[in-house]
Amino acid sequence: MLRGPDGILLVTPVWHDSARLGPFGRELAEALADSSMPVTWIVADDGSGDAECRRIQALAESYRETFPHVHAHFAETHRGKGAVVREAWSLAPQAAWFAFVDADGSIPAQDLVGLLNVATREGRSVIGIRRRTATTVLEEHPFRAMTHRLFLTLARAMLDLRSQDIQCGAKVIRGEDYRRIAARLEEPGLAFDSELLATLAHNGVTWTEVPVNWREKSGGRVKPLRHAWRMIGALLRVRRKLR
Repeated sequence: MLRGPDGILLVTPVWHDSARLGPFGRELAEALADSSMPVTWIVADDGSGDAECRRIQALAESYRETFPHVHAHFAETHRGKGAVVREAWSLAPQAAWFAFVDADGSIPAQDLVGLLNVATREGRSVIGIRRRTATTVLEEHPFRAMTHRLFLTLARAMLDLRSQDIQCGAKVIRGEDYRRIAARLEEPGLAFDSELLATLAHNGVTWTEVPVNWREKSGGRVKPLRHAWRMIGALLRVRRKLR
């Protein structure tokens, strides 16, 4: 599946996301085709059901007309973002790089390719962070911005994480770094990012943080009020495990 020894395994997790994936997937296929990087892209469905899986398969086939190294993967049951990303990454366990990007297009495809370029050039893991700079735009609802800051404060305090943005949906992890910790990762849902970074840091792995453009999209799966206690519980589990 991988394209050579320096292969990059990129996963886009989806769950009832074909409508949002459609336009972003076309943009990403074009960006990957133009990049000439050795990327294998997997659209990984997290148990959405037969009808949605058919739509995802059709989208993957249409993207292959632009970028031929696209595959669709279908989990048997719905377990969560973290579970399906790790399941897709396990399809090529010796990849030089493991990456993921969310399907909603909040992060432009070119910014994801930029993260891949930084990672391969520097030879270290890289994560995107949502931050306004002279060259990046951040557009989010004030309530989402507030909950994002609160969660970041909690995660930093509970997990001793030194990161400017833990939950941004674009990360590139060096294969050697990921293989050191893969067996220890357990969180199936949205706390996957926090567990991933905390476990890397606990094992002495550092990373580069790169600002990306980020524009909030409608139809997101994250509901701050509904998911708040679940996320706090996940942080407690990760903290206990690392201690």
